[in-house]
Amino acid sequence: MSESHESERRTDGLDVAALQRRLAAFAAARDWQQYHTPKNLAAALSVEASELVEIFQWLTPEQSARVMEEEGEAGRVEDEVADVLAYLLQFCEVLGIDALAALSAKIDRNEVRFPVNGAR
Repeated sequence: MSESHESERRTDGLDVAALQRRLAAFAAARDWQQYHTPKNLAAALSVEASELVEIFQWLTPEQSARVMEEEGEAGRVEDEVADVLAYLLQFCEVLGIDALAALSAKIDRNEVRFPVNGAR
């Protein structure tokens, strides 16, 4: 199976709410909810985002564009992206934020703030 088909298979049927339920169940099974405060989750999100930045820190723009061509580095990038997304989804869950609705509303605001004519 090609890499793109494998990726499609892994995400088939997943949605944000389903992933948030899995994350909540994972934390509940380990009694970690007590630590999942907005402050702690925001801090964890920042740390994981920093770990993603660390991968690219000393790469040239050209090297950074090819990072996914190297199997070991691609795995590191994917793991850090997953960590960032996991903490972001948990943060949204705790605060009752619909992440997709928030993103859609932000795009709407940006389309008004940054019209195509003035962007170039």
